[in-house]
Amino acid sequence: MQTKEQKKESDSSNMIFGLRPVIEALKAGKEIDRLFVQNGLKNELFGEMMGMLKKHNVLYQYVPLEKLNRLTSKNHQGVVGYISSIEYHKIENILPAVFEAGKTPLLLILDRITDVRNFGAIARTAECAGVDAIIIPQKGAAQINADAIKTSTGALHKIPVCREENLKQVIEYLRESGLQVIACTEKASDDYYKVDFTLPVAIMMGSEEDGISSEFLKLADAHAKIPLLGEIGSLNVSVATGVMLYEVVRQRLNE
Repeated sequence: MQTKEQKKESDSSNMIFGLRPVIEALKAGKEIDRLFVQNGLKNELFGEMMGMLKKHNVLYQYVPLEKLNRLTSKNHQGVVGYISSIEYHKIENILPAVFEAGKTPLLLILDRITDVRNFGAIARTAECAGVDAIIIPQKGAAQINADAIKTSTGALHKIPVCREENLKQVIEYLRESGLQVIACTEKASDDYYKVDFTLPVAIMMGSEEDGISSEFLKLADAHAKIPLLGEIGSLNVSVATGVMLYEVVRQRLNE
């Protein structure tokens, strides 16, 4: 278990602060995971930065000065952010290449998986199972930092991660592209092994707190559950993901 000091040190390795450094990072094409901006901050350089944030579609959050001071004691000029440890992709670029390579697509959609270690463990299993890409929302997903990469044993440097602004549109795009979208949920009536995973598929997993968003459940082609025979009502999401993915592997190897 990490101490607060170790976590802070890990986070600081990707930290960027100051108006000009953030602007230059954006110009250099760096991916910014999180950005905190001081309430009421206004000057010419701030206006330039805000224009860059809009241009590059970077999410940011206004926070009080005290929060920024807790993040770093250095001269942050009212701006503190974290640069992503990986390069993100767009699913519209990944999926056609998968089809062109003659593969049967296997994608993984993660709806609000925020625990860094769960995310890293999922990525490790996904890479081992031959997943073609992991899709996450731009807002409400785990930060892909050093901890996530370490837990994934480097898998996050091997498997494409698509950080998408609108998951609803992505799900619709996948269905229009010929993929069946399967939602893993305990509310399903059918067990997961009854699904035909030999077809092009995107498996959707939700947060442990409240599962997959109802909006996305409605968009799925089918719902599947993992039978639970004990008294505990759910599996850890990384374990559940592994169960689902290796059912795909089992079916496809037995074709």
